[in-house]
Amino acid sequence: MSDAPPPAVPEATFTGDARPYGGGDPYADYRTADLPFTHLTDLADRRLGAGVLAANDEFFAERENMLRPGPAVFDPEHFGHKGKIMDGWETRRRRGGAAGRPHPAPEDHDWALVRLGAPGVIRGIVVDTAHFRGNYPQSVSVEAVSLPGSPSPEELLDPGVAWTVLVPRTAVGGHAANGFAVDAERRFTHLRVNQHPDGGIARLRVHGEVAPDPAWLAALGTFDLLALENGGTAEDASDRFYSPPANTIGPGRSRQMDDGWETRRRRDLDNDWIRYRLAGQGEIRAVEIDTAYLKGNAAGWATLSVRDAGANRGTAANADGWTEILPRTRLQPDTNHRFVLAAPALATDVRIDIYPDGGISRLRLFGSLTEGGAARLAARHRELGG
Repeated sequence: MSDAPPPAVPEATFTGDARPYGGGDPYADYRTADLPFTHLTDLADRRLGAGVLAANDEFFAERENMLRPGPAVFDPEHFGHKGKIMDGWETRRRRGGAAGRPHPAPEDHDWALVRLGAPGVIRGIVVDTAHFRGNYPQSVSVEAVSLPGSPSPEELLDPGVAWTVLVPRTAVGGHAANGFAVDAERRFTHLRVNQHPDGGIARLRVHGEVAPDPAWLAALGTFDLLALENGGTAEDASDRFYSPPANTIGPGRSRQMDDGWETRRRRDLDNDWIRYRLAGQGEIRAVEIDTAYLKGNAAGWATLSVRDAGANRGTAANADGWTEILPRTRLQPDTNHRFVLAAPALATDVRIDIYPDGGISRLRLFGSLTEGGAARLAARHRELGG
């Protein structure tokens, strides 16, 4: 089991047009690269409650398309009354103000306001222009702000709101995954995405770490300590072949097989596992292990173990020390299994081992933060400007 972070890879930005679509696989000449932050949570995931609140223009394609899950789809023969229908956000072509000034002014640009589904610290942004080959923006910029409650577009656009620049105006390329590393140790709730001067963006991904509101968790009392939206994290796993381990702490119930975690078939005598970090030090009192939609490929058995690193998480003294709280237990396919623990389990980290392979769709750990866990979460919230 490795605690090492993934190797650093430079951010990938592209410039210039892609070749016109020539038939066949539309992704055959798509420009992309491995990025060091895409393993982190997409804070702008629609399934977490993210939304595009407003845009100044969406003449050709709706702003909401930017947050759709999955890659953008391209149908070369899909046209409507306004022209080619694109799976993304696309604005009309900007023009100058007069015949003698036919081109847009340098400051002219289009914008969209995005509410993050889970407020958090942003580590990287992907502005994906898939299938926008000659109609992508010349450059993009991204700003962020942290505001309480549910501000309206008018409140976000108020001149008194102080936005932080995460991505300065930067040239991008068409039909490409343009990646931007972000270095701002702050908690943000909303983004303003700008495209200069106009064009289209297929997908927007905002990768980072969830930073929940401690006051909200305190009001809940008992909640899912592992849920992604509450600040839980899938830190490592033995196998990511079919689907990522973070799916197991996603919102709601699984809707189909690939909405959970499934490993390749083992041909040895070992087993698969996921290691998680809880939202904070807490006491677990009840467990759900769901195998929804995993019928012929559900895990056969599962074991659940915890460890408590407390305030010294990550030190050598706490490198091991796992304690089993659920012995190896038979799982049924397509079934939600519930377990009430005989005594609360104190933990900061959790590991589920499945035998021998297969998958689970969701893992829920219900309990509450300890006094120390709540205090450390509140201190971190203050550090991030919350």
